[in-house]
Amino acid sequence: MSESSLLQCQKLSKTFPVKNRFFGKKLTLKAVDAVSFTLDKGECLGLVGESGCGKSTLGRMACGLLAPSQGEVRLFGKPLPLANAQSWAAGRLQMIFQDPFSSLNPRMTVAASVAEPLAARGVSRTERLQAAEEMLALVGLAGVGKRYPHEFSGGQRQRIAVARALMTRPEVIVCDEPVSALDASVQAQILNLLCDMQEQFAPAYLFISHDLNVVGFMCQRIMVMYLGRLLEDGPRDELFAHAAHPYTQALLSASQGSKEQAERALLQGDLPSPLHPPKGCVFHPRCPRAEEICLRQAPTWRTLGQNWRVRCHFAQS
Repeated sequence: MSESSLLQCQKLSKTFPVKNRFFGKKLTLKAVDAVSFTLDKGECLGLVGESGCGKSTLGRMACGLLAPSQGEVRLFGKPLPLANAQSWAAGRLQMIFQDPFSSLNPRMTVAASVAEPLAARGVSRTERLQAAEEMLALVGLAGVGKRYPHEFSGGQRQRIAVARALMTRPEVIVCDEPVSALDASVQAQILNLLCDMQEQFAPAYLFISHDLNVVGFMCQRIMVMYLGRLLEDGPRDELFAHAAHPYTQALLSASQGSKEQAERALLQGDLPSPLHPPKGCVFHPRCPRAEEICLRQAPTWRTLGQNWRVRCHFAQS
C-alpha cells in the first residue's frame, strides 16, 4: 500500500441468506463479490453501476456500517472495526445517505442532529450546538439550528447531512447517491457544495451513483460495478474517452448524447438476479461481444494503462 493510501478494501464479499417463501429453501444472495480497491488521501473516487449491483452494500462495508462476509477493510493500514462510538476509528469515516429526511431524526432540531457526532467525544452540549451552528452557516444555512427537518426542502436537508458528516473532520466520507433524489438545479448546488467542502476540509470521498455524468463531474477516478463485481477501474478522462469494457461503453451511451456515444451498443435486457448469477463473465447475457469463453470462464484483470484496469476477455480501449 502506498503512503498516500488512506483506505484499503481487500477482496470484500457480502452474502445474505434469503428464504424462498414458496418452497422453504434457503438461498444465498451475493451482493458483493471479491471487490478490492484503495482510496487515497484527498481523492474523490467514483463508484457507478445500475441499481441493485451492490454499490451501497460496498459503501457500507467500506465505512464500517456493515461487516463483510469475507475480506478486510483497512484504514491507515489498520483493520477497520465495525462502527462504534468507542472505537479508534470513530468519527474518521462518515456517510451521507441518499434520503436525508429518513437519516435525520424528526424529533431533533437540526442543530442537535448536526452536533450529535461530537457527543461521543465528550464535548459539552453548549460547545456542540455552537459548533453545529457554525457548520450549518458554512453549508449555507445560517441561523436555522432550532428548526426541525420537516421544515426544510430536500436540498436543504442534504446540506444539513453534509454539515453533520463534516463535524468530526473525517478522513473519509462515503456519499451514497447523495443527489439522486434532488432536482437537477439543486443537484448542481449540492455537488458544488461537496467540492467546496473537500477543498476546505480535505476528506476523501467514495462517491456512489448510478449517473455517470454526476460521477464524471465529481471524481478523478471511476470504478464500474455490475452484479457485485468491479468490471473496470480507471482515470475519468481515459474512461470517458476510451472505455474498454462493453458495460462501461453502454453506460456512456445512456448518459451522453454525442453521436460517437450513440453509435456504441446500448445495453439490452435486465440485470440478472444476484440469487442466480450467470456463470463465466457475469455480463455475458447482455454483452454484444460475448463468445463461448465468456460463458464458461470469468475474465481476470487486465492492465491497460497507469491505474487503469479492466475485467474482460475482449477489452477494447
